[in-house]
Amino acid sequence: MSRLPLLFLVTAAACMVGGVMLGIGMGMAHDFRLMPVHAHTNLVGWASLALMGLTLRAWPQLAEGKLAVAQFLVSAGSALAFPVGIYFAVIHDAPGLAIVAGMVWLVGALLFLGRLVHLLVAPVRRPAAFAAAE
Repeated sequence: MSRLPLLFLVTAAACMVGGVMLGIGMGMAHDFRLMPVHAHTNLVGWASLALMGLTLRAWPQLAEGKLAVAQFLVSAGSALAFPVGIYFAVIHDAPGLAIVAGMVWLVGALLFLGRLVHLLVAPVRRPAAFAAAE
């Protein structure tokens, strides 16, 4: 069985821990300028990557092949870069990384959607044992 769903979940959990730590730090300092960084770390990093990983676990055929690995690299990489880019946009008025990471995140989301649609419309594959019995 592919370990790709677990890679999604480990990356998601790391984002969750980072988002929680950032939220606690902002609360302790009473400085909430980084709220968008906190929100995107939790939404894009934790929630979205975890849902992708759980989806791959529920439909293991989605975790097969090079496209699945590419989707992980694009999605996880951009989920980690996006909050960093938002930090630079908020604190240093430099939105370039946020824009690029957001566009790369969109590519990962489109890959995920495309793979789900392909699974939906693909013919049902029956195990070889059933085909041999016919």
